[in-house]
Amino acid sequence: MYYFPMAKIKPLNPEIFDLECTTVWSFPRRGNWATHKSGYRGNWSPDVVRNLINSYSKEWDTLVDPMIGGGTTAIECKLLNRNLISFDINPDSVRITNEMLDFTFDSKSEIQITNADARIAMKEIESDSIDFVLHHPPYADIIKYSDGNIPWDLSNIHDIDAFCDEMEVIAGECYRILKQGQFCSILIGDTRRKKMYQPMAFKVMERFLRVWFELKEDIVKVQHNCKATGFWKTSSEKNNFLLIMHEHLFIFQKS
Repeated sequence: MYYFPMAKIKPLNPEIFDLECTTVWSFPRRGNWATHKSGYRGNWSPDVVRNLINSYSKEWDTLVDPMIGGGTTAIECKLLNRNLISFDINPDSVRITNEMLDFTFDSKSEIQITNADARIAMKEIESDSIDFVLHHPPYADIIKYSDGNIPWDLSNIHDIDAFCDEMEVIAGECYRILKQGQFCSILIGDTRRKKMYQPMAFKVMERFLRVWFELKEDIVKVQHNCKATGFWKTSSEKNNFLLIMHEHLFIFQKS
């Protein structure tokens, strides 16, 4: 589905990087270091991942990413000396992530990437054993990652409440595997259906609260590199609705 020819390796770390200190994050660049690429649709910014890892974990901690996608979390864990347990239901994502990790860096991190459904695979992780969970799931079926050939893929679920039901299963596993007092982050966006705004992010947030997480932060992340096409710009003006250009980054704590 996706192919990324390996180009010349860029600098291993960003030239400029500062930890964020507000609840609005905006990163116009899309990872100008290591093997980060923007070709995987919907992958999250390496700046987001680097901020999360530095803020909510320390070297040699064990992290979990239930849906590794294009490999952003794996690259940053390798660069920042974090151990990682990760899954993806799509074999293409596992292949891409392994390709992205194919660069030389003196790190002893243990990075596991498994082609599996996180709703099942996470049950094999010991309770109260993980230091930090971070993930960027599909936003229901806004982007289909398996073209319908994996029917249980979350990105094939159109109904928002049904999608949230499955996210609650993952939320429960995230809570179970985390050590007491540790954190879980999720980047999730909203959508429109029949011109009406659908607060999918807050519906997902409610499911995490339902399994006993507490909400530490609600960060608004500005979206870049998603310029409106002429069709959508014209449609928004004609039908009087705004194009969505932000996502929510929730930080939960097991307390």
